[in-house]
Amino acid sequence: MTAPDAAPGTAGTAGTAVPRLTDRPGDASPFALGLLLRRAHWRAAAVMEEALKPLGVELRHFAVLIVLVDRGPTAQRDLVTATGSDKAGIMRVVDDLERKGLAVRRPVPGDRRVRAVEITPAGVELFDAAHVAAGPRAERLVAGLAPGEPERLADLLTRFAHPEVDQA
Repeated sequence: MTAPDAAPGTAGTAGTAVPRLTDRPGDASPFALGLLLRRAHWRAAAVMEEALKPLGVELRHFAVLIVLVDRGPTAQRDLVTATGSDKAGIMRVVDDLERKGLAVRRPVPGDRRVRAVEITPAGVELFDAAHVAAGPRAERLVAGLAPGEPERLADLLTRFAHPEVDQA
């Protein structure tokens, strides 16, 4: 509980003020990095959603297309892990992609229960169009950074997100 004479954003006993750490720039909260990454994600996702909207897909659809382009036909259950989604969410996304003609489900030889999701030629066309549409928006996203900083940021985030990969 905050002491009655403590300043806002502080805690302590009467007459003492211990700063409460938040996600404000400069605060050294143990949560700061995670909160900053979340805010950065929200900002970047909003910009990329803007690029995808005219193409008739959302970022959740595009995340699946990215996996399919990268891995080829992928079992639906593996899309759950690859996208950080849940089973029901992936089912809805794949249903949407099938309705739009961007992906198809195919049986996996040797296992009648498993279906692999495969990108269609129309899905590849949309994938390429999305990259063209996102280019200028991505440039605006990092416009406030100094020369070389966008590349440095990408390098740092890559090493942070993929610590298991040797970046030599």
